[in-house]
Amino acid sequence: MMTLDVRTQRRCEFVDVTRQVEACVAEAGIQRGLCVCFVPHTTAGVTIQENADPNVTRDLDHKLTELIPHHDPGYRHAEGNSDAHLKSSLLGASQTLLVQNGRLVLGTWQAVYFAEFDGPRHRKMHVDVIGD
Repeated sequence: MMTLDVRTQRRCEFVDVTRQVEACVAEAGIQRGLCVCFVPHTTAGVTIQENADPNVTRDLDHKLTELIPHHDPGYRHAEGNSDAHLKSSLLGASQTLLVQNGRLVLGTWQAVYFAEFDGPRHRKMHVDVIGD
């Protein structure tokens, strides 16, 4: 297992970590198998999304914020980051990707994004490559 360090600059941010995950796959030397990306934080997540147009992740952030606003009188969690916990749960803490010929199997426009919902922070993402 390898661990990526991810530094975020804003409260909500999508960081393209595809190259770092690809480097983990290359270092593992696995030709065929699975790559698991896991975020060990309750206010962050990981997703696969389009990388060609930055407006896609902006739209995702916009809609998540519209659906789950930062402040809501119904929130009971005392730390003031209930929205971050909810967004993290919706996106999820892990993604599993295929590895073929020593490379991630991604669509033409797909990338792996670390999703920050309670930044800025210094975060971690674990990457494990399993296979032949």
